[in-house]
Amino acid sequence: MNRVTKRTWLMALFILVLLGGMLIFTWEYVTEAKDWVAFSGSPHVYNSSNLGCGTVTDRSGEVLLDITDTRTYSGDVATRKSTLHWLGDRKGYISAGAVSSYAAEMAGFDRINGVYDAAGTGGTATLTLSAHVQNTALEAMAGKKGTIAVYNYKTGEILCALSTPTYDPDNVPDMEGNEAYEGVYINRFLQSAYVPGSIFKIVTTATALDCVPDIENMTFTCYGKLEYGTEAVTCEKAHGTQNLKQAFANSCNCAFAQIAELIGKKNMVSHVEKFGITERLSFDGVTTAEGNYDVSNTAPVSFAWSCIGQHTDLINPARYMTFMGAIAGGGVGAEPYLVSRIQCGNQVTYEAKTQKTDRILSREVAAMVQSYMRNNVQSVYGDWNFLGLSVCAKSGTSQLGGGQTSNAMFAGFVENEEYPLAFIVVVENGGYGSHTCVPILSKVLAACKTVMDGE
Repeated sequence: MNRVTKRTWLMALFILVLLGGMLIFTWEYVTEAKDWVAFSGSPHVYNSSNLGCGTVTDRSGEVLLDITDTRTYSGDVATRKSTLHWLGDRKGYISAGAVSSYAAEMAGFDRINGVYDAAGTGGTATLTLSAHVQNTALEAMAGKKGTIAVYNYKTGEILCALSTPTYDPDNVPDMEGNEAYEGVYINRFLQSAYVPGSIFKIVTTATALDCVPDIENMTFTCYGKLEYGTEAVTCEKAHGTQNLKQAFANSCNCAFAQIAELIGKKNMVSHVEKFGITERLSFDGVTTAEGNYDVSNTAPVSFAWSCIGQHTDLINPARYMTFMGAIAGGGVGAEPYLVSRIQCGNQVTYEAKTQKTDRILSREVAAMVQSYMRNNVQSVYGDWNFLGLSVCAKSGTSQLGGGQTSNAMFAGFVENEEYPLAFIVVVENGGYGSHTCVPILSKVLAACKTVMDGE
């Protein structure tokens, strides 16, 4: 009898272990099956760390990459170059992370049917990018290094995100020792962090309007230099007496040094954190570089320079573009995305949805910053550069030191209801911000307008 009881207990224990194992397997299948199918070593899904199946098109349906048989890029040279940093190359030196993150959806997989794409050709991913706009940006950059990006701050769609230098994956040049291709494997929109220069004055202006009472009615006098003992904040010229709006349009360093004193370190740090400017941004399975704003243990002159966009300040282009979108949206923007839709056979396996950012500014402060940035274009940069568009912007000339030519920066957005576009332009060693960036941006925004009008 005891022997029968013992065997019964052993059998019960065995059944419990079996049931436990089945429950664990079922749970892991439900939560991790997608990862099992799309693991990085799968030869059916990946090729040299990039997506190895399916077709990728731009927003209009133009084929950018066909991997149903071999890896075949667009038949247009400019398109191959302008989209390389999003599609990846044949050897995996340039990673197409945003597309590859949807490998399971491209392979045709769900938890009920498993991999149901019997042909093994993969699905079709439609990107938000426009090949026309990308090519326009490539031509406008004219061989300069940097990035230009434009996105819809209402929906989150990225119409343009060009990184240069680039190359033709069907005709790979000899890049060893060639300075023109330095940093070519980096997607500068995602992976770079730049000294912002005066485009950071947008951050300082928004902070001042939010936390310094009656700041818009105060005046600040610039004599061309503001001394801090043996050091100084300098301007290109003496701007005289200005209010905040005028100092912003003149990009007056001395005025902003005085404004920094009114704001104080604590408020500046808390608002940079609130705006999310230095945080990494994640979308479509990729994560950007982080920025930097550190004024701990800094002298007053260093803090002043930090509010002018120098000192140790760094911004990532994708993150800062999203910040522009939030200002344009009245304090709330849209998170950017690149992959719009994936269809495998007759089934839609993925479709993007607009996701809003947190509120980072009150409507009132956002509206004031909008008006200041609009005034910049009307009074300084020139509306004639953006025919048919009400552009709001700020330029920046970020000093690099070491005898290097400054980076040219330009950031802002379009107010027109039918063209809700936010943008950032970075031209490395480009010199003066608006002089270098405006002609590039003008062509790209015009191309965006043409594409949106045709949709």
